Amino acid sequence: MSEKHQFQAEIQQLLDIVIHSLYTDREIFIRELVSNAADACERLRFLQTASQPVFQPETALGIAIKVDEAAGTVTITDTGIGMSQAELVENLGTIAHSGTRAFLKSLEEGKKPDAALIGQFGVGFYSAFMVATQVVVSTRSYRPEDQGWLWTSTGGGGYEIEAAADLPRGTAIVLHLKPENKEFARPGQLETLIKRYSRFIQFPIELDGKRLNTMQAIWSRNKSEIKEEEYTEFYQYLGHDQEKPLFRLHFTADAPLAIQSLLFVPSRNWESTGMMRIESEVSLYCKRVLIQDRPKELFPEWLRFLKGVVDSEDMPLNISRETMQDTSLMQKLNKVLTGRFLKFLAEQAEANPETYEKFYKEYQRFLKEGVVSDYTHKDQLGKLLRYESSTLDQGKTTSLHDYVTRMGSDQNEIFYLLAPSREAAESSPYFEVFQQKKVEVLFLQDPWDEFVMEHLHNFEGKSLKAAEKSSLVLEKPATEQSLSDEDAAALSKWLKEALGERVNDVRSSRRLVDSPVIVVDQDQMMTASMRRIMKAMNKDRESAMPESKTDLEINPAHGIIRQLNQLRQTDAGLATLVAGQLFDNACVAAGLLEDPRQMVKRLNVLLEKVLTRPANG
Repeated sequence: MSEKHQFQAEIQQLLDIVIHSLYTDREIFIRELVSNAADACERLRFLQTASQPVFQPETALGIAIKVDEAAGTVTITDTGIGMSQAELVENLGTIAHSGTRAFLKSLEEGKKPDAALIGQFGVGFYSAFMVATQVVVSTRSYRPEDQGWLWTSTGGGGYEIEAAADLPRGTAIVLHLKPENKEFARPGQLETLIKRYSRFIQFPIELDGKRLNTMQAIWSRNKSEIKEEEYTEFYQYLGHDQEKPLFRLHFTADAPLAIQSLLFVPSRNWESTGMMRIESEVSLYCKRVLIQDRPKELFPEWLRFLKGVVDSEDMPLNISRETMQDTSLMQKLNKVLTGRFLKFLAEQAEANPETYEKFYKEYQRFLKEGVVSDYTHKDQLGKLLRYESSTLDQGKTTSLHDYVTRMGSDQNEIFYLLAPSREAAESSPYFEVFQQKKVEVLFLQDPWDEFVMEHLHNFEGKSLKAAEKSSLVLEKPATEQSLSDEDAAALSKWLKEALGERVNDVRSSRRLVDSPVIVVDQDQMMTASMRRIMKAMNKDRESAMPESKTDLEINPAHGIIRQLNQLRQTDAGLATLVAGQLFDNACVAAGLLEDPRQMVKRLNVLLEKVLTRPANG
């Protein structure tokens, strides 16, 4: 005879919440029930290792799923621990109760907290009522002296329990699907869902006799037991990539969070092809059960090139495995995972510099994006940056740390120069004073590097400073051919008048060796290249980027400047043309000349005058 039971007070209200609010996708029911089945198998496996007597010990642990499309039913059977009558009432009669929680408590009391469990018949079980009009549970406990039981409910106000004879060990759950949910009785539909959510469950899962979970969750295994080809096979399966990964990080942590993670860096940066912006392909699991597929909050945006899995036991499983509403937990995961991966990259840069160089060539833009956007990790990221240097051969790069170790004791700044190539940097007028004083300069070739330097600001107590903003001056005194201070001042005044509104100020320079002139942006917070980038970003909003006049510095010792000083007194018109050309030349060198048409027109006039001058004698 069956026994009728009422759900405890307010259970119906909680059940309505589970069915209608807690889960946003009906398909989640299969994940929950398969996870519970895996828990039951895991609990029995633990008891077997402890030599506990077990009913039907010869029966292998596993999960079998059968569908009857005509009848509209789905049956999920496990050969796990099963339940007694009292456990049925306790576990399925109280929606907020977790059998696993009670089991873990007993383990802790016995000082054996090493069983791998998720959540036995907690809230997840009731997700079955999202798709079913009736749920029937038949179960037989592992204890040899127990008998079988049948639990039936429509999710209304209660349930019925009655004895059942000749049941095998374990639990079978039969879902009588609602008419609108009959698609879940289709084998193809169910197979897709099981492979998505439960493909890494350690116990065999069969659907109508077909094994579905053939890929192992190797991240949960000991690293010493895994072969290199297994890692590669897993990456190629997970990442849909035929190539081997460039880097692999397999790590576990117990504090501050319990984490098992396996992360891969693909050998190729697909975003560099310009075809698309890639998305993170790291999925979140708990005990090999998919919690969220590629959650955006798991890693910062700049680490979107990673592929792999993160498995954490600290997920709020008895609330929802789908919505991940615990943002603070995700933030903790993000912090731990990001810090560990950056530590790994630093280790690889030291131990495998050639491989790291390949990585940097492919993924440097992501690291730089991190410096600009991720204040928490910008110092760690700064250690990973690499640049060419004036003290190293072409093609060789250095870290900021190595630059600091080479600095003189009186140097407090790390100098950098942005140029399209090393040749352009070495011929830049901004480099001359550094070359003369033998001060190392980093050569930056990526236009966005200047934003990186501005955001990094300092490194290991040393300020990062653009070469054109340097206060370094030449130690070599003026040569005999150099203009006197009076002549240089007079020429500067004349140039200011000749150039008019184009310049803010003109003065003698103490940083030039081989160049006649140089332009310097009067805005000390912005270099010429930075202003160029900002203009490009605001090209459709010109008012957002006000024009800035530059200063012009002249080299009193240069032949052109000396000749110009004489020419202005004999042929002011020609001297004015030369002054304009010198200023434009300096703007070209700084990358500030946007419209060369006036310069070309003036240059043609100059050429004509030069060619006709001897004839006019």
